[in-house]
Amino acid sequence: MGLGITAIWLMPFQPSPGKDDGYDISDYYGVDPRYGTLGDFVEFTHGCRQRGIRIIIDLVVNHTSDQHPWFREARRSKDSPYRDWYVWSDRRPANADTGMVFPGVQKSTWTRDKEAGAWFFHRFYDFQPDLNTSNPLVQAEILKIMGFWIQLGVSGFRMDAVPFVIATKGAKVRKPVEQYDMLRAFREFLQWRQGDAIILAEANVLPKTDMEYFGSDGDRMHMMFNFHVNQHLFYALAAADCRPLVEALEATKPRPATAQWGLFLRNHDELDLGRLTKAQRAAVFKAFGPDKNMQLYDRGIRRRLAPMLGGDQRRLELAYSLMCTLPGTPVIRYGDELGMGDDLDLPERNCARTPMQWSTEPHAGFTEGDKPCAPVIDKGAYSYEHVNAAKQRRDPNSMLNWTERIVRMRKEVPEIGWGDFKVIATRDPAVLLIRYDWRNNSVLFAHNLDDKPREVSFSVGLPGEAGKLLVNLLSEDHSKADQRGRHTLLLEGYGYHWYRVGGLDYLLKRSDIDTKTPRKADHPS
Repeated sequence: MGLGITAIWLMPFQPSPGKDDGYDISDYYGVDPRYGTLGDFVEFTHGCRQRGIRIIIDLVVNHTSDQHPWFREARRSKDSPYRDWYVWSDRRPANADTGMVFPGVQKSTWTRDKEAGAWFFHRFYDFQPDLNTSNPLVQAEILKIMGFWIQLGVSGFRMDAVPFVIATKGAKVRKPVEQYDMLRAFREFLQWRQGDAIILAEANVLPKTDMEYFGSDGDRMHMMFNFHVNQHLFYALAAADCRPLVEALEATKPRPATAQWGLFLRNHDELDLGRLTKAQRAAVFKAFGPDKNMQLYDRGIRRRLAPMLGGDQRRLELAYSLMCTLPGTPVIRYGDELGMGDDLDLPERNCARTPMQWSTEPHAGFTEGDKPCAPVIDKGAYSYEHVNAAKQRRDPNSMLNWTERIVRMRKEVPEIGWGDFKVIATRDPAVLLIRYDWRNNSVLFAHNLDDKPREVSFSVGLPGEAGKLLVNLLSEDHSKADQRGRHTLLLEGYGYHWYRVGGLDYLLKRSDIDTKTPRKADHPS
């Protein structure tokens, strides 16, 4: 509650063999006994709701564990009612060596099952057979899963691997076709069951297909993670060059009035850089993941944010200030509010999935058990002895307390979530100026991506007297325009300024309606 978050996203907690951190589910209607019971889960959701916090859980329905009863039944016989719930081939398909999600680790997308006497398709690891999501019975089961957890207090779902869920699958499929109407069916079911529930889509797709996932009428996914902006944001931080980031913001600007982007810096997977150019990717690798053991799948970086930025709180604040002031809803990875580190001795993505560091108690206060689910970081500058929530709560200058303040301030500028944005041109690629307008109010944000101070001169771009005064929301460093209506700002290295345009009487100025007529597929702002 102190941090100010309004929703918690839970990774899979259902029963699982645990070969992929729970993303290999063996029972969609239960809780892994290592975590508790269904009763414990209901108490958890109830407690969160009392505190004004909603719960979103992972919906992992592209595949199951090979230990799921459905797959165990399906492999027994071709006549099994569950046989068509999965994707089979009597012979090894010609394209079995293509389309791997984890290149360098994953060898194929088809594996022969001795008991079934056939090959099964798996977009991910070979212990995660893909569900045949084109099968109406499978689609109906997905709706039942959603309905079950909604009844237990869940407010929405982060749908895993959405492009793969809706794609056609099979040995004869050369080029998968996305079945976008499936998304509308999920949305309709959810809206009937609970009108304010949402689906947050994990879909790392090109901007030209964004509207297919949102739906031109806003009738498909409520939210999507903005991977396109995320990758270009890291290039901007690495190269002190915001120009590609601005292009990414413009490319992802169209969206329905009922939809929103999820903005993030790091998540539980690798930082995917596949959308960058070769030169841009090389620049990010050099800055944030120069060693081979920091890189993953030939496309990304597996580190947490704090080690990537050298533990420099100035750079961490800049990065989070940027994330909080770009168009969308901020999503913070647990532990990043503390500046938690990673353990590169752990395999693949597990290095950034270490237990939360609550205190200096055994196992960082994460568990009373003899052995946590993953090793706690207990060595070096990022050990739980040095980085933990209890210690930072007592330090007014800690990363945790800074994050609390910035989250609180973010809630006081609804223009970011609801308004239209305009990037104000500067002659310095290291400086990003962005203005939001909503209901007769405007805010402006300035960020210096370089470690050296920058001075910029600009006009706010609003008519009349509106842009003459900029009130700094984070300090007493306000700005008044000169006779030509231009402001001159001195931004320290990695500096950031949040301004309200025209003064703090914005609540009195706010209109009841938007005066701008929204364009089709644009947010009405």
